[in-house]
Amino acid sequence: MDNLRKRLVGIALEWEKAFGNAPHITAALSELDAAQLVGFSLADYRDCMKGATAVRRGFDFRYNNARYQVKANRPSGKPGSFVTLVPKAKNYDWDFLIWILYSRTFAIQEAWLWEVEPYRSAFDAAKRLSPAHYRKGKRLK
Repeated sequence: MDNLRKRLVGIALEWEKAFGNAPHITAALSELDAAQLVGFSLADYRDCMKGATAVRRGFDFRYNNARYQVKANRPSGKPGSFVTLVPKAKNYDWDFLIWILYSRTFAIQEAWLWEVEPYRSAFDAAKRLSPAHYRKGKRLK
């Protein structure tokens, strides 16, 4: 299955080269990568996600009875495309949030973990979040 991720990334980068922008695969990749960062095997993640939908409210996957919400960014590599704005959680129906920053080629550059209550306290009133905000969490990678 690791080969499947490599093939998906390869096709997305090929598409970006041909048409100027990559297909939206960041969410799917980041959920898989986050699951592996917390200890999920590929086989267990596959089994966990069977029957799940992309529009599940509140969290992206469950591991060891904890709900995980995943956010991610990937710069395109074009001039001026560095990440300055990161996605903010719209609800708090999760136990942990993982933010992943990818390279242009979808390699994990860094990953950060937040528990729900410290996240809510730190960011609930914030209008705009940057990578510096998420870097105040626990570093996973």
